[in-house]
Amino acid sequence: MATVGDAVVPYGTPLPNSSGKEAELPSHPRPTVRRRKVGGEFKRLREAAGIKMEEAAERIGGDKSKISRQENGRQGITKLEAEALLALYRVEDQRLKTALTTMAREGRRKGWWAQYSDLVGEHFEEQISIESDAVRILAFQPLLVPGLLQTREYAEESIRNVEKGAPEDRIESFITVRMDRQEILRRENPPQFVCLLDEAVLHRTVGGPKVMAAQLQRLIELNNPPQLSIQVVPFGQGWHAGLDGAFTIFSYPDPMDLDVVSLGYLDGMLYLEEDGPVDRYKLAFDQLRASALPSRQSMGLIARLARALTS
Repeated sequence: MATVGDAVVPYGTPLPNSSGKEAELPSHPRPTVRRRKVGGEFKRLREAAGIKMEEAAERIGGDKSKISRQENGRQGITKLEAEALLALYRVEDQRLKTALTTMAREGRRKGWWAQYSDLVGEHFEEQISIESDAVRILAFQPLLVPGLLQTREYAEESIRNVEKGAPEDRIESFITVRMDRQEILRRENPPQFVCLLDEAVLHRTVGGPKVMAAQLQRLIELNNPPQLSIQVVPFGQGWHAGLDGAFTIFSYPDPMDLDVVSLGYLDGMLYLEEDGPVDRYKLAFDQLRASALPSRQSMGLIARLARALTS
């Protein structure tokens, strides 16, 4: 089972296809969001410079098919290849050059989550990767506290309810992954994180009153606008722009202007990268934030509910 990795634990075993047989994995690597973005930018720069694929391939000691794979995200670009291509394409913008070479280098490194690749699967591995690299995360969650903000006890309760009957070491590994994800909020340069919670999240007593009260208290402790802002969309708002479900918007440094929307579904993740759909989700987030309680009032509501659970 799978969603964003917060509500449902992700991706243990392959799901059967419509014939009832286990679905086969593709023989070629699935392009990641970052590779598609970087490759697409290199294609744009090549075409703007009037350079043919054969000439670009010759510059990096490859062939036309390699350039094609790189530009469509099927193959990564090394830092040296990126530098050579940027010189060939006569790119003078230093910020753009730095962004592209950095992303090329970072795209080839293995993150801390690589050790759990057999556990979490490629979909959620990519989710962790884009989450780890983002400079801004905008999240709306109507059901549960997002994984980045969960206490260990809240996370454990969520995971155990999904992984009923699973071996203890598997459950512990899922909990460890979820807790390790939170390190991005404690690093030297953390992403800006704006989290909007439907009020229903606060009333859903996950793990019992004691666990939920501690989780609500954690939200109060973490709230630190503008770096980490938590706001509540109250019941009194009625209809709002998030009733279709949870979504997260990830943004990356200029001048790449990378924005990706992630949506979870039953057996995987959907990533939206085109300007039109991404812009619609940005608008929905802005509308949700406008309908949410201000941070101070949100904390007041959360504090009252926490006290009610412990009284």
